[in-house]
Parts: sequence; structure tokens; C-alpha cells
Amino acid sequence: MGSPVDRLVDLLDLEQIEVNIFRGRSPEESLQRVFGGQVAGQALIAAGRTVDRERPVHSLHAYFLRPGTPGVPIVYQVDRIRDGRSFTTRRVLGVQQGKTIFALTADFHLPEESPFEHQVAMPDVPAPESVPSALEEVGSVLGELPPFISRRQPFDLRYVERLRWTEDEVKELEPRSAVWLRTNGTLPDDPLIHTCAVTYASDMTLLDSVRVPVEPLWGKRNFDMASLDHAMWFHRPFRADEWLLYQQESPIAVGGRGLAHGQIFDRSGQLVVSVMQEGLFRRIG
Repeated sequence: MGSPVDRLVDLLDLEQIEVNIFRGRSPEESLQRVFGGQVAGQALIAAGRTVDRERPVHSLHAYFLRPGTPGVPIVYQVDRIRDGRSFTTRRVLGVQQGKTIFALTADFHLPEESPFEHQVAMPDVPAPESVPSALEEVGSVLGELPPFISRRQPFDLRYVERLRWTEDEVKELEPRSAVWLRTNGTLPDDPLIHTCAVTYASDMTLLDSVRVPVEPLWGKRNFDMASLDHAMWFHRPFRADEWLLYQQESPIAVGGRGLAHGQIFDRSGQLVVSVMQEGLFRRIG
């Protein structure tokens, strides 16, 4: 079966079945729906396979339209919207069992010199070597890992602040969270693989910032949640197998929906990716 990172790379290695049509695996899981980060990562791979490699992706905007069924392949249909002198645009539909479950628009940009540059500063947080692995911490407390944890195994995730385990501990917390992350092994050098690996990972913890003041992130859940849409902007090159800081916060939660904003920095403090996501939250029971 290989390592979790090998399985992630294999998951992103789509089968091309026509010029603009690709098929991706969907792992058999006991969970009720396919992981959104998987679908987004595979759709971006499909789009990238139709674009010249000298044009890296600079943004994506996606909608999760229906829950996907685990274990059933997903077909990705790429529409070549535009091939301009500097920008290339692709639209991708993810189809499963005859129904569209996902829609993505991705834009690719030929790198050019910038007339000016600025960015926000990376937060001052503990180094990843000084905080425990989330999987080790959760396993030591719960004794066993939740079923969805298999989706996180390709990554070493380390929460900057200690995990809380009771509702009393989270009542006074601000709606924000931060994690260090990198793959649990070396990835191929293809920049598209690194971009799609971070796209996959970006959906794992972003909605944590919405939940932080309401319930512990691990253990029994009071709310079911699902991603509604997802947007990313890729500012600079990076490697997903090197430490990245994912700073996340939620400016608002209302009407059953929570909005979250994320910033991903590399170890040197450069802002490499910005993320926005809205999730649906419904009380269980």
C-alpha cells in the first residue's frame, strides 16, 4: 500500500480517459461523504494537466454542490475557458454517478515582475519542533483515533496552542486557530503536486476557527459541518513537504454558516497562500 504520502500522491495521479476528461479514485471510507480537500486537489490536478507548466496556478474558486460517495470514482470534465497571453482559465466539473458534485474555476498566470510588493507579517508562534504532533496528542488522550483521521495521515499537523477537551475550556477562546503542517515524507518536485497537496490540506483545519469558541476540536461533536465553497490564492512558490504555518480565523458565524480566512506562511515568514472558506453547521440530534 505504501506510506500515507505515497497514497496521497497516488490519489492525485488521475487517469486521463479523454483529451479533457480525467478520472480520480475515491478511497473506500466509513464516513458519509468524500473529503472536500481530496475533490478540490484532484480537480486542480485535472485543470493543471491541460495548462503549460510554465504557468502556475494563481487562484481557484470552488463550490461543493453535493456530498460525494466514498469508494466511487469521480470523473473530472475540464472546460478550456481561455488561453490568453498571460492568463489561462479552466473550469472543472466533478461528476459522480451521473451528478455534478463539485465545480471549480482555476486561473493560471505566467510569472512576471511586480512593480511593488508588500505582505502582512507572519505571527510570532512557537517553532514546529516545540509543539507536539496532533495525531500523537489525540491518540494519547482518546486511546484511539477518530475514523476521519485517515485523511490527515499524509500530513504532520501540529497545533500551535494546546488542544482543549471540554466545553468549559473553549468558552472564552477567540475564533482562531493555527497549525504547522507538512507532508509526512518527501513529495516529487513537480510544483503542481505541491500546490494540490496544500489544496488538499487547506480543507482539513480551516473550519476549526469557526468551532473553537463552541466545542472542542476533537472527541464528541455537537455539530455536523460541511464545506460550502472554497477559494485560494497562490502568491509564491513553496514546498508542501517543508514546514508551513496555517493561520486561521473566523470573522463571522451566522445563519447556520461560518466564514473562515486562512493565511499560509513558509518557514522564512513569506506569505505563500491565502484561503477563504464558508461552511454549513447544523446541530446533531
